[in-house]
Amino acid sequence: MLSAKEAKILDINSEYFGVSAEELMENAGRRASEIVMRRFEPREVVIFCGLGNNGGDGLVMARYLSEMCRVKVILADDPSKIKTSIARKNFERLREKGIQVEVYGKGGVLIKDSTDVLVDALLGVGMVGEPREPYRSCIMDINRWKGKKRIVSLDVPTGMNGKVSVKPDLTITFHDVKEGMNKDNSGEIVVVDIGIPDDAIRYVGPGELKILYPRNKPSSHKGENGRALVIGGGMYIGAPAISGLAALRTGIDLCYILTSKNVKEVLAEILEKAPLDALNLIVHGIFDDLLDVNSLPEIDRFIERSDAVLIGPGLGRGKGIEDAVIEVVKMCRAKGKRMVLDADALRAVGRDLNVIMNSGAVLTPHSGEFFSLTGEKLPKEMEERENIVRKWAKKLGVTILLKGEEDIISDGYRVKRNKIHNPAMTVGGTGDVLAGITLALLAKGVEPFYSACISSFINGLAGNMAFEELSYGMLATDIIERIPDVLRKHL
Repeated sequence: MLSAKEAKILDINSEYFGVSAEELMENAGRRASEIVMRRFEPREVVIFCGLGNNGGDGLVMARYLSEMCRVKVILADDPSKIKTSIARKNFERLREKGIQVEVYGKGGVLIKDSTDVLVDALLGVGMVGEPREPYRSCIMDINRWKGKKRIVSLDVPTGMNGKVSVKPDLTITFHDVKEGMNKDNSGEIVVVDIGIPDDAIRYVGPGELKILYPRNKPSSHKGENGRALVIGGGMYIGAPAISGLAALRTGIDLCYILTSKNVKEVLAEILEKAPLDALNLIVHGIFDDLLDVNSLPEIDRFIERSDAVLIGPGLGRGKGIEDAVIEVVKMCRAKGKRMVLDADALRAVGRDLNVIMNSGAVLTPHSGEFFSLTGEKLPKEMEERENIVRKWAKKLGVTILLKGEEDIISDGYRVKRNKIHNPAMTVGGTGDVLAGITLALLAKGVEPFYSACISSFINGLAGNMAFEELSYGMLATDIIERIPDVLRKHL
């Protein structure tokens, strides 16, 4: 069952993976016409078409039906108001074919006795709120014929579950049943295949980014678009800074880095000579050399002011570090903060998986870290890997983003893969970039599963852009610099 957002994501990803929206519309209209002819053998069909792509499906349907019976199209409003280029293209094709088109008026529509079927192609899954005029009147006109004519809705009944909605005998829905559909509001439901490619179903694409990335409101002020916290460094210097910069480039307002006093001093020297964007990091040295439990009170203060927390980049290993990581995770959970666990933090929580059980955290292991976390070795075969990742994500109540030749993302129920990346992304720091992007999306309010999906796509595509220019000489920081290019292209 697909939500409205998932349906839109599929449409965008279908185009990205080779099947255009125009092809999908053509297939939808053709298949719908075949079902109506086979079921009802109508003499005449009247199709009520909206001004968007649901209406476009109806326009295509009219063209195919015109070869087999009489057809009249009722357009909800003036043709100049048609919203999408592909719907407009199909309207022009209909007019060239000489099919009768009437614009809906205040007096309603004359439905002849010879009309057997009324088709609702007014509004699809993109509708928000109650239908306005002229759609409301169109719905009421269609429903007047309930029990006298066959009523068919395309994809979803217009106004479904609202105060005013079409009451169809049959709903022809595309690809999968849509969320909220049932026999009471949709009549008989028939699912048809419209040619969405397997890759659009299996893999992450630009659809998740375009539909789910939260845009800043014009009235928002500093901090409302995400405050992120990175806890890392100590043994390694660059990792927390890389994650922080990646988070900022993904569009959050503020990023705090809590690290060792030594790392802060080194970063301060680097940042003085670095590009100006690096100066936006807010770095605090709160422990001496390595993270330990003595730092917890100060960490707690920053957790309080943050929307999401990344634990792990560059921390290193050791019992004292691991003890502190476990306590930090507990503090985040107590305050209801979203988390990303990466690198050495994964080994720490592997000591006691109960600490992350049902936390909703995002874990970003490679295969070796996955073994440290779960004790289970991953096979090479992709389907088996996918099943194991799904099993552990469900068992732990977390989202797992397994990094590899193809990334695998699962929350235990849903599974997606990402194949957008290149061989040069083995360079050190790439995983820190990925963790930082994931952190930013969580801080901006994207749910954990989709934060992992979108971050894998952004990271991979930014990496491909860097590789195109720099080949095997690219660095993790080059990937960070391309993140805005990905956002610009697909938002």
